[in-house]
Amino acid sequence: MKKQIFISALVLGAVALGTNLVLAQNSDHASSTVNIILADVISMDMGTASSGNAVDFSYANTTDYNSSKNVTIPNSLVVISSKNFDIKVKSEGANFVSGTNVIPVDVLKVKAIPGGSLSGTLNEVTLSTADQVLVSNAASGAKQSLNIAYSISAQKASNVLLGKPKGTYTQTVTYTATAL
Repeated sequence: MKKQIFISALVLGAVALGTNLVLAQNSDHASSTVNIILADVISMDMGTASSGNAVDFSYANTTDYNSSKNVTIPNSLVVISSKNFDIKVKSEGANFVSGTNVIPVDVLKVKAIPGGSLSGTLNEVTLSTADQVLVSNAASGAKQSLNIAYSISAQKASNVLLGKPKGTYTQTVTYTATAL
């Protein structure tokens, strides 16, 4: 009986030592596969000054109608893109509207101007209902800002705006970023 207990203890000890050796050999190192899965992204947010705010041109006297007016909005748009991209601009309608009164959208010029962190070819366009390239081949990156200048020439002010009924004429301008 003592012999059986001794043999049983010896077998249990051998099994325990054998298990430890196997565990020690396997825990020496481990490896795992890590995957980074990327998707193309492009996102555009309104920047600081124009976020939900209107761009206002005020014509209150004869000097206003005889002068060019410019409104510059720094950091108008903020873009993140995993690829190079274009930014296009268009109006949602053919006219600025105040009740039944209208002013054609082509009185307004929209220009991408230097000063933001976005790089690419900066353009100036006359606003219309067709998509037009405001910035072409902008480089990919995160939180890239674009400064935009809006202008109405003295010629348009005196020939198109002068004589229109008073009121606030409104139109929505839409910007679209498109990956190349």
